[in-house]
Amino acid sequence: MTKAAETDFLVVTAQPGSDTLNDNMLARLAEAIPTLPTADRLGDAAVQYAIAPDMLGIADAMTDRLGDEAIDINRVSDAARQKKMLIADLESTIIEQECLDELAKTIGKEDVIADITARAMRGELDFEPALKERVAMLKNVPESALQELYDNGISLMPGAATLLATLRKHNVFCGLVSGGFAFFASRIADKLNFNRFQCNDLNVENGVLDGTVVEPILGRAAKADILAAWAAELGFGQDDVLAVGDGSNDLAMLGIAGMGVAFRAKPAVAESARYRITHGDLTALLYLQGYKQNEFA
Repeated sequence: MTKAAETDFLVVTAQPGSDTLNDNMLARLAEAIPTLPTADRLGDAAVQYAIAPDMLGIADAMTDRLGDEAIDINRVSDAARQKKMLIADLESTIIEQECLDELAKTIGKEDVIADITARAMRGELDFEPALKERVAMLKNVPESALQELYDNGISLMPGAATLLATLRKHNVFCGLVSGGFAFFASRIADKLNFNRFQCNDLNVENGVLDGTVVEPILGRAAKADILAAWAAELGFGQDDVLAVGDGSNDLAMLGIAGMGVAFRAKPAVAESARYRITHGDLTALLYLQGYKQNEFA
């Protein structure tokens, strides 16, 4: 039996509703790059081009032509393209907020805590001491502030509900792994029907935060370890896993996943990741796997 020829795909995604990838743009692109195959439209905000694995430089040529456009270009292999497991970060990935930064508003320390968060997510500070420093500032914040924040200050990232519903419809195991806190992770996991979650937790005493985190702290190495452990437990290879996150503490898990996606990530994180989504929403992760818009749940 003759082995089927391997194929790569250039997947071009944009912000849904933007009309960036309209037919006129695709026609101009085809005229500018004669070697570009015919576009296969995946949805209003995504197209893909089937190319041979040895077809080099075409993504760079496309980037040169579309450099000013708010689009993402990723090259993916057709081999095991649709993943069997999702491992997702929570804050600034599945939800739009960083919970510690939001809690800091209740004590007037938003600027100092947000600065530490940003530096930690860029990889300028070690995650664990940065987390302890920020949580210490929240000592004596009432536990009720967590519920208040969840009710009034937490919003899902655009595309999150569609991503989870579609993957679960296709029997993909979905796990939430966060350096954030169980109060929020448990509720988001339940809301979006994640199979399981693992995260950090805050110590509470007499109805107020005591300024410490439950040990051991889940950090950068732990996220990759959890991905590997869950995959092994369920009989999946790491190539079967799609991982997504935005911060430096996500880099280890992005690096070992078959498809590790830096989503609206800090520059150093985006540079280190093989796949990047900067302009689209979370439905772009479905397009990367070859799902079409009419398959979305």
